[in-house]
Amino acid sequence: MIKKVLIIEDNDDIREGTAEMLDLAGYKTFTANNGKIGVELAVKNLPDIILCDIMMPELDGYGVLYLLHKNPKTAAIPFIFMTAKAERADMRKGMEMGADDYLTKPFDDVELYNAIESRLKRRVKPEGFQSTPGDREALFFELKAKGKSRSFANKQIIYVEGDEPNYLYYLKSGQVKTYKRFKDGRELSSTLYNDGDFFGYESLCSGSSYADNAATLSNCEILLISKNDFIDYLLNHQEISSAFINLLSTSVREKEEQMLQLAYFSVRKRVAEALVQVAHKFGDKDSDTCTLKISRDDLAALVGTA
Repeated sequence: MIKKVLIIEDNDDIREGTAEMLDLAGYKTFTANNGKIGVELAVKNLPDIILCDIMMPELDGYGVLYLLHKNPKTAAIPFIFMTAKAERADMRKGMEMGADDYLTKPFDDVELYNAIESRLKRRVKPEGFQSTPGDREALFFELKAKGKSRSFANKQIIYVEGDEPNYLYYLKSGQVKTYKRFKDGRELSSTLYNDGDFFGYESLCSGSSYADNAATLSNCEILLISKNDFIDYLLNHQEISSAFINLLSTSVREKEEQMLQLAYFSVRKRVAEALVQVAHKFGDKDSDTCTLKISRDDLAALVGTA
């Protein structure tokens, strides 16, 4: 699909020369010789990216950026200032207002192409905010299709605290726990995972090594999705980002609740809460009763008495 570029520049030579370079590169260009016309063209044509001078008649570049960011239709369009002014104060003002990049005139065609391409690749389209559930399901299906399936036996270690994260894990079937192991040999289980759960994403999102361990509680089938594929989808798809932000928020709340229980609940109360947690996670949600299958050691680690 041909990308549309809006050029807002009062200097005829620069405006026409920039448009010619982009036309030759296969872009569709629109031009405006002042800020007021530029805003009108942006709203009318919804370009994929905007190049804008700062010092212009009618409305300067800062005014253009301000008005476009107020309009929901144009707020997410990448915006690059192109100006002879390279003062740090001017650059800081533009960035604080939401500009994506600066091109200092005169610039050559390579600088121009690189600036545009890099911003287009990073762009998250506004339509992502109005995505339907079907869009999200399709994206998650694509992401999972990039993974490779591995079988894990019961009690098998998946990753160890301190390891560098290379995969996002998706549990196709089985049960998994994450836990901390202390120097005196004690364990504290932090989270339980069941069919359809992702895990291991906290360290991928933070760019740090694993802060806990993961092991199976039963025979499992797990998809291993590469770090690069996960980060690519996270950065380029609003639906994926939103889903994992929710997962991270839920994880933080659950760990806070667990710490409060360890600090203030009696052992009897913590055992009861742990059994409810296991029943909620691994029990049959369509039945009024359930049979819990969990070892004494795993229950003790969940309660905090291991």
